[in-house]
Amino acid sequence: MTPPQFADRLSSAVGPVAGLARNTGRPPRVSFEFFPPKTEEMEESLWSAVRRLEPLGPSFVSVTYGAGGSTRERTHRTVKRMIDETGLKPAAHLTCVDATRAEVDEVIGDYWNAGVRHIVALRGDPPGGVGGAYVPQADGYANATELTAAIRRIGDFEVSVGCYPEVHPEGAADRDIAVLKAKVDAGATRAISQFFFDIDGFLRFVDRVRAAGITIPILPGVMPVTNFKGLVRMAGATGAVIPDWMPPLFEGLDADPDTRRLVACSVAAELCARLAAEGFEDFHFYTLNRADLTYALCRVLGVREQAVAA
Repeated sequence: MTPPQFADRLSSAVGPVAGLARNTGRPPRVSFEFFPPKTEEMEESLWSAVRRLEPLGPSFVSVTYGAGGSTRERTHRTVKRMIDETGLKPAAHLTCVDATRAEVDEVIGDYWNAGVRHIVALRGDPPGGVGGAYVPQADGYANATELTAAIRRIGDFEVSVGCYPEVHPEGAADRDIAVLKAKVDAGATRAISQFFFDIDGFLRFVDRVRAAGITIPILPGVMPVTNFKGLVRMAGATGAVIPDWMPPLFEGLDADPDTRRLVACSVAAELCARLAAEGFEDFHFYTLNRADLTYALCRVLGVREQAVAA
């Protein structure tokens, strides 16, 4: 797809977004993902993003959890601060890699005691990263299905789980849907998709999920990224497909961050517009701890700032 064709396609797609709030009587629901900061500078960036996006009234915000619990304390600290200092409803990520059942159960209990009532249950990547061999710990939970069941056993949590519209790096399409159904049977209440750009592929995935009798909400994951090289690396690790029309849009813009942001916002806006036209009313944004593009996309969707409780 050439840039002019992309512009025409975006123009024709924005109408459904503009009319979404009018047609349903309300703007779509949005949620945001953040990651726990490693440095003081990253801490400032995170909380700047949180304060910028909080007034938009997200349904929830999720905070990631490093492989093997490597960010356990930082994740817990970030979630606790959100509870204490904001009106947000944080959902803490939790994985079962390199941890015993007792250790995971302790984390679940700590979250409950801290006031968390929503957990994002993920198996987690192998210690060597995506592509490495995953070997469940003998005395640990083997996968996200077992983890989901444990979370629901310990407390009356909402449990969100991941889903992969373009096939999990270790899975196949039918197996992925069977795994999602098992997680729902274990108590999952919502599925959040990996980021994607193949809209038709995502819609086909949702059709297959519904045909399998899975009825929980499926939130499309939206990744508004300006660093295209970084996006390609992430896509390679997660199995997300980069369409042939995307690289030319970012070509030659390495030294032009303003234009990259405009292009990235346009790509994500078209994705949201198409999904809105298909009836989706929930969008989950992978913010990478930056607020600018996510805030702009929420404006396009009709989401406006709300009064924040003191």
